[in-house]
Amino acid sequence: MDYGMIGKIEKAKRYAEERDRIVFKQFEVQFTGNHSDHVVTYNEGQWQCTCDFFHSRGRCSHTMALETVLDQMVDIAQDG
Repeated sequence: MDYGMIGKIEKAKRYAEERDRIVFKQFEVQFTGNHSDHVVTYNEGQWQCTCDFFHSRGRCSHTMALETVLDQMVDIAQDG
């Protein structure tokens, strides 16, 4: 392995440890639920999910699970 790549690997490890460098702005994921699959999207602080619970409450187990997985790497828009 060349020295340039070794330096990049070390830098990548350092960035991975400095999670505050990373802020997700938007993404889409396929979430495999117990009963069916759902699409969860995130765009500039706003979550969307295709499950019925999200449509009635604005939050669901799928979005809350992703908030936990991404622990402070997404900005959560607050109402009011």
